[in-house]
Amino acid sequence: MSTVGLLTAGGDCPGLNAAIRAVVAAAIADGHRVVGFRNGWAGAMDDDTIDLDRDRVRGILGRGGTILGTSRRDPFVHGNGAASISPTLGRHGVDTLIVIGGDGTLRTAARVDAEGIPVIGIPKTIDNDVPATDVSFGFDTAVEIATEAIDRLTTTAEAHNRVQLVEVMGRTQGWIAVHAGIAAGADVILIPEFPMQLEEAAEIIRGRHERGRNYSVVVVAEGIDNPRVAPPPKDAYGFERLGGVAYEVAPILEALTGFETRVTVLGHLQRGGKPTARDRVLASRLGAAAIEAMARGDRGMMMAVRGNAIVPVPLTDLGDEPRGVPRELYEVARTFFG
Repeated sequence: MSTVGLLTAGGDCPGLNAAIRAVVAAAIADGHRVVGFRNGWAGAMDDDTIDLDRDRVRGILGRGGTILGTSRRDPFVHGNGAASISPTLGRHGVDTLIVIGGDGTLRTAARVDAEGIPVIGIPKTIDNDVPATDVSFGFDTAVEIATEAIDRLTTTAEAHNRVQLVEVMGRTQGWIAVHAGIAAGADVILIPEFPMQLEEAAEIIRGRHERGRNYSVVVVAEGIDNPRVAPPPKDAYGFERLGGVAYEVAPILEALTGFETRVTVLGHLQRGGKPTARDRVLASRLGAAAIEAMARGDRGMMMAVRGNAIVPVPLTDLGDEPRGVPRELYEVARTFFG
């Protein structure tokens, strides 16, 4: 009987508990023991563990968050790399470490594997920006939440003849903004990949009003550069704390258009709460696939979605940059502006 280590790191997202449940169920069915590390890499660094069995994961499939907890602590940023976690793994007899995380967490996982600890990665993030996979679980739920919010805000914008700015998450990439914006019929979508001057956005909004459409909805990804006048603050781990750029955009658009402008920042609403059925199924498939990969003797691999298949790809394929919205998708979105 081998021992599987399991941790969830980085930002939380809907579907993490479904993935944990799948890993535990599949591992136990194959005769393995599962040790969970609390609060991401911090648990592996500090020897904060919990034994995971079928009883521990009953009833968690539809719960948001993660029963293991998470943090942004990183063994290479806040420790000595793999040497920071190897003593804990050794004490618990961990043969393979399964890491569930976004692009940053999985790049760390690749470095841990390169330093001698067998790792298998599972991609998660509401931002949908993990390279080498078509989609990550958590994204579908975030888009559903954002779409419903934009739908609701559209009706109040129309009732009051206002411009409504809706800020969604998207640290460096605008996947949520584009998908939710298309789904909810946004009039302008601002994302980091393809910067739009606010004068152009204002011209689109003025054109709507000239045609008798006396309201507009603008979706803003939190990571757009303009018109920030100062770098965003950093958290305790040195990562930028984004959110609120729409409050900087709003007065500029109001001055350029002459129309009353209001802001709604969705923030962590997009990450909290129960996952959609699609995300529950995807997370379950990825978790089970990770145990299958371990049984084959794979290491240094990530379970990736390619079409409708789950396939292993090297963690090193993630490269150094997150996966951005392709221009052709943004051009589709632009078709509906105004």
